[in-house]
Amino acid sequence: MDESSPDNAHQDRLAREKIEPSEHPKEILVLGATGYIGGRLVPRLLQAGHHVRAAARSVTKLENAPWRDQVEIHHVDLEDNEGLDEAMRGVDVVYLLVHAMGGGGDFEEREAESARRIAATAEREGVSRIIYLGGLHPEGVRLSPHMRSRAEVARILVESPVDTVAFQAGIIIGSGSASFEMIRHLALKLRLMPAPDWVQNNVEPLAIRDVLHYLLAATEYSGQINRILDIGSGDVMSYSKVMEEFSSMAGLKPRKVLPLPLPAATLSGIWVGLVTPLPMTLTIPLVRSLQNDAVTNNSDVDDYFPRPPAGLLNYSEAVSLALKREEEGSIDTTWDADIGPLEHSAGALPSDPDWAGLRRYEDVRTIETDKVSSRAVWEVIEAIGGTNGWHSWPLAWKVRGVWDKLVGGAGLNRGRRLPDTLRVGDPVDWWRVEKMEPGHRLLLRAEMKVSGYAWLEFSVDELEGGTVQLKQRALFYAKSIRGSVYWMSMAPFHRSIFPTMLENIIETARLSEQNETSADSAGVR
Repeated sequence: MDESSPDNAHQDRLAREKIEPSEHPKEILVLGATGYIGGRLVPRLLQAGHHVRAAARSVTKLENAPWRDQVEIHHVDLEDNEGLDEAMRGVDVVYLLVHAMGGGGDFEEREAESARRIAATAEREGVSRIIYLGGLHPEGVRLSPHMRSRAEVARILVESPVDTVAFQAGIIIGSGSASFEMIRHLALKLRLMPAPDWVQNNVEPLAIRDVLHYLLAATEYSGQINRILDIGSGDVMSYSKVMEEFSSMAGLKPRKVLPLPLPAATLSGIWVGLVTPLPMTLTIPLVRSLQNDAVTNNSDVDDYFPRPPAGLLNYSEAVSLALKREEEGSIDTTWDADIGPLEHSAGALPSDPDWAGLRRYEDVRTIETDKVSSRAVWEVIEAIGGTNGWHSWPLAWKVRGVWDKLVGGAGLNRGRRLPDTLRVGDPVDWWRVEKMEPGHRLLLRAEMKVSGYAWLEFSVDELEGGTVQLKQRALFYAKSIRGSVYWMSMAPFHRSIFPTMLENIIETARLSEQNETSADSAGVR
């Protein structure tokens, strides 16, 4: 094919842009370094030659970030101001990429107070610029609480004495983003999508690549700005068109969005939460924010920052790039981008002294076989969950997942980052990978709604004589009587589900290895 062909030109346009070294490297603090945006911004700042301080409420979330050894880690709790002064001392630029999507009835005042505290600390410590990312919204209309809060945070920062760039973006399209995952799962599961009439509202999608371009450019600009700036692709369409066009690009049969005069954005958010992997604590505020158009009001951003060298990606190009990244298995961060263990982590499984006062329950199952290799068994273990399932009672798992969603948990349809490989911090349905020793041990920590702390551990060992042992251990620490009742009510199901799971894992591994052997033999012939 000729190098100047449209196909090659399109692929060149979708390629990752080179990050140029900064002429004036800076000391930068990223508040929200564990999030979807922050986790992608940090390595780009490092590539540009800046010195980065990554801040998080729980620093253990950063322990397994691939760039962990290249940054300075700071514990910062924005709600009680813990660690903020120290983290900001000597800093040139502060990125604020934190939003309280689910956080209680008073979250607006808490976010506003955090913004005032950040602005005051930045002024006191001599910070030259604050960079904030909020949401696009029309002027002079009633906004959802979360959009109203973001607009108020932007106003507080811009009116502070510290120079501020407050970007406002619409839905962000990228592999693993909340907006992209919502669109993708709705399109995958529903050929006819009855939806509230807000799906006729207009939106201006923006590729994550271009969001990061503007965030990075704001650090390099040497003059004063102190503005709220809209950023968008220029590609304006309705929400229904967004979903219909995605379906076409993903090779699905035509999808039809049917706008209906349905009330209650909260009910729409619950429905989206049940259909997609996103938790209702995210889908409800996300859907509420879709009640208004989300398009740029002006192009003032062009007065300060150049567009990406290859130009802004339109919606179809952004989707194409996101799908390509998923196909390649190169998803850097996801909407639930916890990069490491959370506060209730215990590293290995909890020990009695550290968890004194909590009632401990344990279920241990072991199976041994000489009919399959440990490698094949491990490959099944590493691919567990998501579309691969849990190898026992699929209906029971599905019902438990729906219930968890309804009570505000992660649910079963959160899926996996990649279908056959894991890394520490990855989600696996309502679990998260807490520890992993490739080929030997996988430790999952539960993120379901339950009155206690739960872990599920798989270990694969080779015994004498070539026998392979697969061990599964479920561990639960009850926080209350309710937790104990929960465990005891689940025990009868465990007695059936867990042994069946082990047997089916072994059988899946045996069949996989058998198919590999048959394929190799056919190749030799």
